Amino acid sequence: MRTQTSSAPHRGGVSTWVKLHREIKELLSSRRLTVLTTLFDYYGFPSDAPGMATRPAGTAAGKVEHVEHELQTTVGDHRFVPHLVLHEPESWVFAAGRQLALLVDDPALGERIKQDCAEAGGPELVNDDPKNAPSKRLARYYPDHQKTLEGPLAIESLGVEGLKDECPHFATWLGILDARAKG
Repeated sequence: MRTQTSSAPHRGGVSTWVKLHREIKELLSSRRLTVLTTLFDYYGFPSDAPGMATRPAGTAAGKVEHVEHELQTTVGDHRFVPHLVLHEPESWVFAAGRQLALLVDDPALGERIKQDCAEAGGPELVNDDPKNAPSKRLARYYPDHQKTLEGPLAIESLGVEGLKDECPHFATWLGILDARAKG
């Protein structure tokens, strides 16, 4: 997590809801701000965050939507649009599996990712089990994977519209932000 208002820059995910909530409130204290959103992975989101302890049974998408709703309710500011990536940003690399396979010249990698997505019901639904999270699968399927290089290049090649086609939760989030920009 890193924001321009932090007194000391830091990286490495969100450790607690208290810290994140403090930063959200600080950012929202600016009346010039028209919208504030988040981009955190659900897989590693703090267990003390609103909604995490009360997630309903059912689909992963339903659980994420529940937590996002509880975050918005807790913050209580219409400008706040929480978004949790279902399950982690590497799910977007799975959406761009064909592009990744072309980039690294490994057709078998593309087929394996395609199979995983089909079995899960889409890239956003690839299992969040610690042993089978998208990032863990990529590490097994392609040990030389350069997370900060090849993943973003594959996603860029797929494009935003392609990512929206493959990832409905992502598409919904962008639709909300687009409506706010027009509204």
